[in-house]
Amino acid sequence: MSKNTISTINQMKTAGEKIAVITSYDAGFTEQIEQAGMDVILVGDSLGMVVQGHESTLPVTVADMVYHTANVMRVSSRTMVIADMPFMSHGTPEQALDTAGRLMKEGGAHMVKIEGGAPQLDTVRHLTARAVPVCGHLGLMPQSIHQLGGYRVQGRGEHEGERILKDAVALQQAGAQMLVLECVPSVLAAEITQALDIPVIGIGAGPDTDGQVLVLYDMLGITLRGKPSFVHDFLADKGSISEALSAYVRSVKEGRFPGPEHTFS
Repeated sequence: MSKNTISTINQMKTAGEKIAVITSYDAGFTEQIEQAGMDVILVGDSLGMVVQGHESTLPVTVADMVYHTANVMRVSSRTMVIADMPFMSHGTPEQALDTAGRLMKEGGAHMVKIEGGAPQLDTVRHLTARAVPVCGHLGLMPQSIHQLGGYRVQGRGEHEGERILKDAVALQQAGAQMLVLECVPSVLAAEITQALDIPVIGIGAGPDTDGQVLVLYDMLGITLRGKPSFVHDFLADKGSISEALSAYVRSVKEGRFPGPEHTFS
């Protein structure tokens, strides 16, 4: 089977085929994820919480991300792999280029993900002009958790929703080729998905995005600090990791996940 690329993922959006995305941080899980038929793997800085035991993603380093991305890439044969750019690794366009270079050259990532809207536009333009594929990230941004005041739904007010929509369009215009929307009202997520030509992947953003992503440990029910309300425990339903992963892929593809209980209004 051929390897997924950004072209493959774009074709899925055009065809209306849902995109299944999961986080992974090591070779063992990645092998099972591949066998389940996942479309995209995100090597998330969520590893700071679920693997390293930190209270947030902020302590994660570039070296951590390179190490875990390389672990995933050693066994990934068909999934497209995106690597997070960790906190304070992209303060300037030049620093961001150095970070992205390491994630792609040493880690092997196909794309990098960067949190933020308007303040990141120059950085996104700088990266994409130099052949670095970029995935944006709007809504709840874990790297900004102290600024946001906690893990809470974003974009509920009219002004805030308009700002997120404006940022999404601007990121696409700056060259971003994919977007993650986290913890926003489903109506706003649907509006953004319709407004953009690039694939939009939701997490706690309702059923109308082009695809869904979950943290691997969350959907297996082994989250350290409690399961987020937008997560379903697929392992509890199936009893084995391989069956849980396959069930997640099927549920996303068939539009059964997320359900109303996993969405915000």
